[in-house]
Parts: sequence; C-alpha cells; structure tokens
Amino acid sequence: MAAERPSENHVENPFEFFLEKLGWAVSDVGRTMLPRLDRHVGQAIPAVRRIGAADLWDALRKGMADVGATRDDVLFIGLIYPLAGLVLARLAFSLDLLPLLFPLASGFAIIGPFAAVGLYELSRRREQGLPVTWLDAFGVFKSPAIGSILGLGAVLLVLFFVWLGVAWEIYLATLGGAAPQTVGAFERSLFTTGGGWTMIAAGIGVGFLFAVFAFAISVVSFPLLLDRDVGMTTAVRTSLRAFAANPGTMILWGAIVAVLLVLGSIPALVGLIFVVPLLGHASWHLYRKVVGEADA
Repeated sequence: MAAERPSENHVENPFEFFLEKLGWAVSDVGRTMLPRLDRHVGQAIPAVRRIGAADLWDALRKGMADVGATRDDVLFIGLIYPLAGLVLARLAFSLDLLPLLFPLASGFAIIGPFAAVGLYELSRRREQGLPVTWLDAFGVFKSPAIGSILGLGAVLLVLFFVWLGVAWEIYLATLGGAAPQTVGAFERSLFTTGGGWTMIAAGIGVGFLFAVFAFAISVVSFPLLLDRDVGMTTAVRTSLRAFAANPGTMILWGAIVAVLLVLGSIPALVGLIFVVPLLGHASWHLYRKVVGEADA
C-alpha cells in the first residue's frame, strides 16, 4: 500500500499562505538585488559609538523639534499607523480572529522601523537645511539603497507574520477550540482560566524575544541605508554592533518606544498620530549619535 501523503490531511492555514507568498516576494527581491551586490564589496564598516541615557533624551528632544517644524505634513504621515491598526482590528473581529488582536497591535513594533523610513527621510532633509513637505517622504524610493531597504523590510514583514503564526499556535495550545465570538467571552476565558494566564505569560515572553530580535537588526539599519548605501548585510551587522556596544541604553530605548506606543494606542490608537512621528524622527537622531564616520 502506498504511504499516505501528509498533504492530503493538511489544511494550509492563513499564516502558512502568507509566509509562502512572502517567501516568493523575498526571492524576487533577492533576484533583483543580486546583480548589483558587487558595488558593496570593499566598503568600510561604519564605526559605532557608545551612548548613554542623556543621548536618548536629546534624540527625543530633537525628534520633537522635527515634529514641530514639519507640523501637519508629518502628522498626516502619522495617520497611517492608527488607520492601519483600526483596519487590522476590524479584520480580526470580522474573521473571528479575536485572539490575534493583541499580537497584531504589538507586531507594529516589529515592522515599525520599516514603516518609519519616510520619517527618517524627512529628518535627513531637514538636517541638510532642505525644504520639507510630506511628499518628500516618498523620496526614499529614489535612494540608491532602495533594494536593500525593501529587502530588509521584507525580512521584518516575514518576521511579523511568523510572530502571528506563533501567537495563534500559543492560543490553540492554551485555550484551543473555536475563537470566541465576543470580546466579553474572550476576556473571561483569558483572565479567569489557567489556560488564559498561561497564554498571557507565553505570549508576552515569546513576543518579547521577537521584538528584541527585530529591534537589534533594525535599530540603526534603515537610517544607515538612507545615509550611506552600505548594503543590507553591513547595515544589519552595524545595527547588531550598536546593540552589543550599548546593551543597557538600547534596552532603555526599546522600553521607551514600547511605552510610548502603548500610551499612543490607548485612546483608540489616536495617540499614534503624534507618537509615530516623534519616534521616527528621534530614531534618526539616535542613529546620528550611535554611528560614526566610516572606518578608513
């Protein structure tokens, strides 16, 4: 008798579908970038500086100055986050995926550095004394490093969907069964059962690991690529070096980002209109403090 094929009993879930399509997309991006990778050969690795808590507050202060200088133009870009969050929340409810509502919201921290690339561009232009409007954020697409930027963005996007898949498996392993149909039913199962508390603990723990990894590879990568076309590999290596050289300060920065995102999310995500531009601009100024000139 022929062996039973596993595929006959396997139903592809939404996350496997997304990961498959994203895998194809990353492959396409890779094929696009490969012919031009030789231009990065022999480039110097950027130096990394040590920074302290005072540098974080100064970066936030300068980020606030950028928000104040660009005013409505930057705030318009900040609308993307709360609108995207509301759409995703509505999607979770309509598809009975309520257990993924928190993973969707917290997953913004994973893809946030990529989503904020336009804000980095605005800060870069303002730093050079150039006029700035919200349309200038799309100048990113003219960057020589656009292939590397999109490639690293695809990596974060894959990581985001992997996180959603893991979060769903945690839900199935702890609470299981059909997804609750109402917020009240979900809250009761979450906070009044042992499985619910296990889900909370496991979700926070695993989500923290995803967030730390995404943060470590991207904290200075995207600003560096906009500033200098060093290639995706060098950008990620520089970001990891920056994290390793300043572990305490970087953890503090990650905590500041997390707290501000939570506070901005509380009033129906409206606060993100102000928080996202602030963090985006502050991240550019943090990059300026961490990454020095290229080694000779």
